[in-house]
Amino acid sequence: MKRILLCVLVFQLVGCTELQQVVNQLPQGTTIGDGEIAQALRDALNLGIEKQVNKLGLKDGFFKNELVKIFLPEELKKVDKTLRDIGLGNLADEGLRILNRAAEDAVKEATPIFVDAVKGISFADARQILLGSDTAATGYLQRTTETKLYDKFNPVIERSFKKVGADQIWRNIINKYNSLPLTNDVNPDLTDYTTKEALDGVYKMIAVEEQQIRTKISSRTTDLLKKVFALQDK
Repeated sequence: MKRILLCVLVFQLVGCTELQQVVNQLPQGTTIGDGEIAQALRDALNLGIEKQVNKLGLKDGFFKNELVKIFLPEELKKVDKTLRDIGLGNLADEGLRILNRAAEDAVKEATPIFVDAVKGISFADARQILLGSDTAATGYLQRTTETKLYDKFNPVIERSFKKVGADQIWRNIINKYNSLPLTNDVNPDLTDYTTKEALDGVYKMIAVEEQQIRTKISSRTTDLLKKVFALQDK
């Protein structure tokens, strides 16, 4: 009888140990509230700004980054081709470079705008966003802030155009093109175009960091990020 009881006791102890090991491996999702999830999503977006968007404000941050490099709008592609056809390729190259310079200068000045936007964002469906696509938080940020950020970003781009000389260079380019025979005059709103392209570039780079955090545990640099994003690991 004693031998039987001893066997049962040993079995129970081993069983409990194995059970505890299983429990320890389970996601701790049941103890994570929506507030923590929302904060982790904000932290992920802020890391995107800190590690990725800040690079855009450096020289060639846009111009030599194929993910976000600003190319000419459709209306100006014929301008570019015409200038190159008549031997003014250098002027066309400078026009493209200066668009990207304006975006680089503007992002450097406007980064606090994005930081404030992330601080103020309210994740109504935090858990759903966490368990969504690899860029769900960035997409949510873009949908809820893009119009407001455009209004703040546009005058920054306009000032940057003047600061880096883009306004004068493009005025010369367009005037040169419009003076050519057999061409239709163009008058694009380059400030609006560059603002939209620069904003799109910012969101793309934030998304790059969000993907890193979602797919690489080593990119989760705080306990909260590790705790929350473990819920979406597969």
